[in-house]
Amino acid sequence: MNKIFKYIVPAAALMLSMGLASCSDDLHVAPIDPGTKTEVYASQLFNKCYANFGTAGNGGANGDCDIDGIDGGTSGLYRQLWNCQELTTDEAMCKWGDDGIAQFNYNTYDATHPMTRGLYYRLCVGVAYCNQYLKAFSDSDAVMTAEVRFLRAYQYYLLMDQFGNVPFTTTISSSAPEQIKRADLYNWLVTELKDICGEGSDNSAVLADAAPHAKGDNRWGRVDKAAGWLLLARLYLNGGVYAGTPDYDQAAIYAKKVIDSGYELCTEGSSHEVTSSYNGESRTQTWKFSAYQKLFMGDNGTNGANREAIFPILQDGKRTTSWGCALFLIASTHDGDMHDLAYDEWFSNAKDRSVNGVTAQAWGGNRCRPDLIRKFFPNDDAPSGYSYQVVEAAEDDRALFDTKGRTLDITDPDNFASGYATGKFTNFTTDGTPTSDATFPDMNVFLMRKAEAYLIYAEALTRKAGDGTAPAQAVDAINTLRSRAHAATRSTYTLGQIEDEWSREFYFEGLRRTTLERFGDYAGLNAGYKWQWKGGVYNGRNFDSYRSVFALPNTDIIANPNLHQNDGYK
Repeated sequence: MNKIFKYIVPAAALMLSMGLASCSDDLHVAPIDPGTKTEVYASQLFNKCYANFGTAGNGGANGDCDIDGIDGGTSGLYRQLWNCQELTTDEAMCKWGDDGIAQFNYNTYDATHPMTRGLYYRLCVGVAYCNQYLKAFSDSDAVMTAEVRFLRAYQYYLLMDQFGNVPFTTTISSSAPEQIKRADLYNWLVTELKDICGEGSDNSAVLADAAPHAKGDNRWGRVDKAAGWLLLARLYLNGGVYAGTPDYDQAAIYAKKVIDSGYELCTEGSSHEVTSSYNGESRTQTWKFSAYQKLFMGDNGTNGANREAIFPILQDGKRTTSWGCALFLIASTHDGDMHDLAYDEWFSNAKDRSVNGVTAQAWGGNRCRPDLIRKFFPNDDAPSGYSYQVVEAAEDDRALFDTKGRTLDITDPDNFASGYATGKFTNFTTDGTPTSDATFPDMNVFLMRKAEAYLIYAEALTRKAGDGTAPAQAVDAINTLRSRAHAATRSTYTLGQIEDEWSREFYFEGLRRTTLERFGDYAGLNAGYKWQWKGGVYNGRNFDSYRSVFALPNTDIIANPNLHQNDGYK
């Protein structure tokens, strides 16, 4: 009886700049056992297309990475996307000395940067997985085909957003891919997404109707039309950056489709009682979690937050272990002095409490720049306390900052306590039940959630109005999010206030660099906004506009004669 060879793309198959197709054509593998039958299953390759977003390889956190020459953490898609989008901005700064971190912190990255290279190749190999699926199985299931086309489009969107003019191919071929202009890729993405949403000329493969799901459902974690609409809205809003012409009408239309869909904002908080015994005494305390907090907890696949999740990267402490996804978010933002639950010193002594819901995983790396904190405390008057206490002073559930024993300003970049920390991401559960593993979390990472549609809608309507002041519908959309966070609502908003609202709602979620670039506040010697340590100096300084995109890896420039480096990089 022939054995079935389990699907895996060998790491050696990865050639540079998606020219890997010449080695992975038809995913040829060479089993040592001559009696082994080589076979690729549609379901396995389909799962691999999704898994590329959350895992480094088939072996889990400690197994082989799909990409040669780069460790799993460095090549993790979400981890390096997060670094690119957050460490380069006014929100986050990392104290670690890994090669590439300082260049992110101080906006000095170049064509040899190891972490942008890791993201680039991760996205390239993800596109190759999708291309291989579409070559082999595009006729097997129309909805699955549409989903894989979306996953490919999303990764091409990230390549376009981060790297500008990138190699492009929709087939498996032995030829090195050509380089596509950013504006042309933007137009391809719009057409592709409309097709798979059932609005284009090709309706052969259409995404499932928009509907939320929960952990345990067979569609949990899979994208549907809401994901297509939200990515279209994001593209149209940023069209001025990508193609020279924004389309605020279309951005608002597609954002409104998401708002009117079956997805729902998580609006209900939770609480549970905890009883502990210590030195012969027993006490009971109620631990409370806001609706916003529930979005970033270990049971966010079932606690109601799941109804807001349009594209979650699924995490499971036993089955999808990774150092570069949920664990990275939780562990890198905590040190051992933090407490994210509402317990006093007595309760802390009563039990050996985890600071963040994962055992011995408080790495003390990424903390907040003061410019983020000032979005909530403009008078620099945040109290000394743990994250569950600071939200009370901010009168905003989103202000999950740990300030106890820490300084607002980052006067010492190598000290995690120099700068406030955030307790936004944890592996705790809303009812106190344990998660599946002590080390690796169950907290799913929401790559896209419904709240984004409200801010896209508000910003698009405000920009379309032309006077810099939000019209009534835009005000209502923003106030919907502020009401969820129990923050004071306003009667009007300026574009600058909307830019700040993006930070309040989505800080540390990997959207900030794109937002700043859209508002003209990221790169450029004439940019009006300077944050602490921007450009490598304490009070901030502007840097050259060519750094608005990252360099293509020099290794790829050498390997593919069709590629030309982004202007400004050597």
